[in-house]
Amino acid sequence: MANTYTQIYLHVIFAVKGRDNLISSTWKEELYKYITGIVTNKNQKLIAINGMPNHVHLLVGLKPDIALSDLIRDVKANSSKFINDKQWVMGQFEWQPGFGGFSYSHSQLDVVINYIRNQEEHHKTKSFKDEYLEFMKRYAIDYKTEYLFEEV
Repeated sequence: MANTYTQIYLHVIFAVKGRDNLISSTWKEELYKYITGIVTNKNQKLIAINGMPNHVHLLVGLKPDIALSDLIRDVKANSSKFINDKQWVMGQFEWQPGFGGFSYSHSQLDVVINYIRNQEEHHKTKSFKDEYLEFMKRYAIDYKTEYLFEEV
């Protein structure tokens, strides 16, 4: 889109179905590189990626030519196929339906990048559920608890 200039920064969080701890430290870097490739091939910019065995955080610089829901749909569909093709988990790997998306200004990027990079340290004291609920409250998002967390 000629003469269109934007800076849209979104922090996206999505979880393994049932929040199972299926993302192994032995292959998570390869998964993150694959996800980076998906985002890049959609002409978007992946600024940061990290997570825990049961969820992933992305910081994306989003251009206005794609809907966030379409991008994350493609990330989740292609990455789950990648994991299943590699046979990294017993049975069928799936992501939980939905995701959280939270916007930030350019001046907040360093804070968000550090937050994403330090997931392991952060989760020594806070569960994924507590973290996610904190985001929902901080951004004043109306939600129904029964739709947030699909239990195993």
